[in-house]
Amino acid sequence: MNTTDYDRIEAAIRYLARHRRRQPELADLAAHIGLSQSHLHRLFSRWAGVTPKRFLEFLTVQHAKKLLDNSESVLAAAHGSGLTGPGRLHDHFVTVEAVTPGEYRSRGAGLTIRFGTGESPFGPVFVAWTGRGVCRVGFVADGDVSAEKEALRRTWGRASFEGDELMATALARSIFAAPFEAESRPLTIHVRGTNFQLAVWRALLRVPPGQVVTYGHLAAEVGSARAARATGSAVGKNPIAFLIPCHRVIRAGGITGNYAGGVTRKRCMLAWEASRQLSGGTEMGQPGGAADII
Repeated sequence: MNTTDYDRIEAAIRYLARHRRRQPELADLAAHIGLSQSHLHRLFSRWAGVTPKRFLEFLTVQHAKKLLDNSESVLAAAHGSGLTGPGRLHDHFVTVEAVTPGEYRSRGAGLTIRFGTGESPFGPVFVAWTGRGVCRVGFVADGDVSAEKEALRRTWGRASFEGDELMATALARSIFAAPFEAESRPLTIHVRGTNFQLAVWRALLRVPPGQVVTYGHLAAEVGSARAARATGSAVGKNPIAFLIPCHRVIRAGGITGNYAGGVTRKRCMLAWEASRQLSGGTEMGQPGGAADII
C-alpha cells in the first residue's frame, strides 16, 4: 500500500503529540517519517499551514494552559510541559497566544470591565470595555444579552464587571459613526487571541468600509495563503462585531457566507456601508479612524 502525503502528516502529528514532553527536533521527526528535514518541513507547512516547530509550540501551550487552569505555578507548568523553565514557556505563550503565562493565568484579575447595551442601525448591541479599550461588541436579539455576558466571562473570568448603560449608549454611537467620520479619533480595542488571530483581525481593520475581501485574499494578507480555513476560524472568533469588520469577508464567487449576527444582518451592513460611501462618506480606501488593536 502506497503511503500518501496525508498519511505522513497524520503520522507526524501523532508523533509530535505523543512525544510532546520530549520536545523533539525536526531531525527526530523527519527520521521517524522517513523524509529529509527540508522535504518534511515543506510538506507539513503546506498541509497544516504552520511549521512542525510552530505546531509543537501550540501543543505545548495547550498542555500548559490546562496546568495553569488547575492552579499550577508557571514553573510547574513549564516543567510539566517538557520545557526547561518559565522563560521558555513565556516565549511559547507570547508566540502562540500573544500573552504571557501570567497574563493567561490571571484571566483579567485586577481589571474592571464595564458593559451595557446600545443602539445601532442593525439593532441592539452589547458593548463591553476595559480601561484600555473595547473588549466585546455583539448583536443581541430580543434584548437577551446572556450569551454575550457568558462569552465575556469565559475570556475575562477573573475581572470585575459593572453595568454602565449610559456609557454603552455613547460608545455604540461612536462605533457606528467612526468609519465615516474623517475627523473621528480611533477607538482602541483590547482583545485576547493567538498571534494568528490578532494578525487576521488587524488585516480586517485594513479593509475599507464598502469593500469586501475573500477568505483566500485575507489569508494571503497574513502570509498564509494556504490557510484559508484557519483564517475563517479566526474571523469566526472575532469578539468585536462591526468594529473589527468580519462582515466584510465573503466566500469566493461573491457568496455572502455565514455571520454570527445572521446573514441578513451581514447583507444589510454591507449595503449600508456602500450607501454611506456613495452619499458623501470618506473616500473609498480612506476610512476615518475606526479602531486600533492594542
